[in-house]
Amino acid sequence: MPYVNVKITREGATAAQKAEIIAGVTDLLVKVLDKDPASTFVLIDEVALEDWGIAGLPADEYRRRARRD
Repeated sequence: MPYVNVKITREGATAAQKAEIIAGVTDLLVKVLDKDPASTFVLIDEVALEDWGIAGLPADEYRRRARRD
């Protein structure tokens, strides 16, 4: 019984987009590992942008620097 936890930043993902992620992750596990979709669990956690860090920087600062490069 697979359990997949997807974490995304809280930036306005719609219910339809989340449903597509859930379906896509489930389909991938069915295709690659032959898992039963009825016992596959996908959880999406939304994390505030200020609580997300990349390369030692808050995500918004990392993005600003990446745009300049």
